[in-house]
Amino acid sequence: MSVIKWLWRLLLMAITLMGLLAGGLYYGITQPLMIDEPIIYEVKPGYTATRIGSQMEARGWIYNALLMRVAARLNPHWVSKVGEYEITPQMNILDLLAKLDSGDAIHYKVTLLEGNTTQEFLDTLAQKGNVDMTLSGLSNIELSRKLNLPYPNAEGLFFADTYQYYKGDTDEAILRRAHRKLMAELERLWASKDKFTPLASAYEALILASIIEKETGDASERPIISKVFVNRLKRNIRLQTDPTVIYGLGSDFDGNLTRAHLRKKTPYNTYTIFGLPPTPIANVGKESIEAAAKPGETDALYFVAKGDGTHVFSRTLREHNNAVAKYQRYQRRADYTSSPQ
Repeated sequence: MSVIKWLWRLLLMAITLMGLLAGGLYYGITQPLMIDEPIIYEVKPGYTATRIGSQMEARGWIYNALLMRVAARLNPHWVSKVGEYEITPQMNILDLLAKLDSGDAIHYKVTLLEGNTTQEFLDTLAQKGNVDMTLSGLSNIELSRKLNLPYPNAEGLFFADTYQYYKGDTDEAILRRAHRKLMAELERLWASKDKFTPLASAYEALILASIIEKETGDASERPIISKVFVNRLKRNIRLQTDPTVIYGLGSDFDGNLTRAHLRKKTPYNTYTIFGLPPTPIANVGKESIEAAAKPGETDALYFVAKGDGTHVFSRTLREHNNAVAKYQRYQRRADYTSSPQ
């Protein structure tokens, strides 16, 4: 047999082997993954097709890590996106790579409650267990510097709402979104403010909104409570609102507000200072900001909690004292609460 014939045979054998190999690889990457039920797979920073393939081979989800590398070569722009992904038995390697490249990861939700402080927001994020906590231990002053906020104290600068996030997202990223939403809502609502408001700025409206938020959880009462405070501000009457006193006491407050507390001098004690405290005392939602910017209609200067989450509003001190006697001093309920739970 001539040399030329041998070369032709070798060439045909090589072509045949390459075809078989290509066919085997194609078959391998188009067959369903070797899993019996949906599973969660987490892609971490720096994961490549090689690393992902090795992990999946080790777990028995594919029979050879080479398949993952070959499949990834079919799309030169393929990149794995960080996150958790649900993988189903119907998927093959091509489907899997497409999902990891899409960024369609599992998202979670966290609710930052109205009336919570910024530190309570951070505690809520930490309790989720899958948020990367980078701000823990920072004071509100330090938080403001870290996040480059427009005011020196971070209290009240985050919008109370429900936010979606992915595993591994940072507390900083979530709080930045909450701050952007707060500023957008504040700007929008302040633009439509009552023209007779005594408030000098949107920030003062935010401070008042935080007091309204802490005074009641009943949405229907917020505009009226706002107007009571506005009426007092216009007449230069101290606001005398307990939540500001409690906030100013900080860790010294044990749950029992006393007369001594009401006399204690702090920048937040509205029994001893005139006007608003220097910062918000909590984070708020849309309704309280709206109430602060556009109060309701009432001549009342006082209100007292009835114990069922609502309040009695009074125009005179005598009316107010009668209401206090009726609902707090003599007939205080065992299940008394100043606002809805």
